[in-house]
Amino acid sequence: MSVELLASAAPWRTFRWYKGQKHYSGIYWSATTNDHVIYESRLELARLLFADFDPSVRHIVAQPFLLKAELEGKVRKHVPDYLLIAEQGPVVVDVKPLHRVSKPEVAFTFDWTRRAVESRGWQYEVWSEPPPAELENIRFLAGYRRPWLFDADLLDELRGADIDGVPLGQIARRFPAYAEPQVRSAVHHLLWSCELLVELDRPLDPSRVCRRAA
Repeated sequence: MSVELLASAAPWRTFRWYKGQKHYSGIYWSATTNDHVIYESRLELARLLFADFDPSVRHIVAQPFLLKAELEGKVRKHVPDYLLIAEQGPVVVDVKPLHRVSKPEVAFTFDWTRRAVESRGWQYEVWSEPPPAELENIRFLAGYRRPWLFDADLLDELRGADIDGVPLGQIARRFPAYAEPQVRSAVHHLLWSCELLVELDRPLDPSRVCRRAA
């Protein structure tokens, strides 16, 4: 099956909400796809946030296909969590908590899945818990991902301004024609879209220095 056809695929399975369920399922609006993408756990939602934040990712498909193989005399089936269509090519992603990755049945499934995916020349990734500070920063910036909420003229002024090396808390002073919260929100949008960059390894604060993307 071609990547182009998979890009329009519906999720292989649906999920239900019910009292006492173990997983936190939901729907996330993705700026990358300009549409909703499903997730079946908070960890899957975290992977979605990282994919949506990554400028190299062009499209995201949840539960894109069913893999089926006969191994050791048994028919094995597996539905990967995500397909990321990225600049470097398709990336098939399985999301699993780190403490479960080494379990024999999980490791076995991921091993044959990796071989099947890589045989097509695609990349395969098993994704577990990210650094907490990085996740919280991306989760915060995701609140500014919808471009139509921001003043286009202000965004253009920010793009053209020399703010390399300027602390985040001082940028608004350079745009006195706009309210400080308006400038701050626009800066957060440009950080989300990676037009401005800042280190995400610790919590964002006004002293953090930003730089323009190359």
